Amino acid sequence: MANTPQAKKRIRRNAVRTEINGVRVSRIRTFLKAVESAIASGKKDDAAKALKAAQPELARGVARGVMHKNTVSRKMSRLSKRVAAL
Repeated sequence: MANTPQAKKRIRRNAVRTEINGVRVSRIRTFLKAVESAIASGKKDDAAKALKAAQPELARGVARGVMHKNTVSRKMSRLSKRVAAL
């Protein structure tokens, strides 16, 4: 258990940041699911729009430090490839 005031404060801050980052990751996942469902439906226009909306969210996740740059790059690349193949 934390004994120093600094450690106690750090525990409080970690809890707040974890909640905020969880919301951010959840938001990104929602955008990705929209792209996946549009791809599954086979509608290229809808999939392209959903991908265009998801890309800034993914980039924001990298900027905020909740996702790794290479992970986001890989996801964008694979989704773009799948949308183009429709």
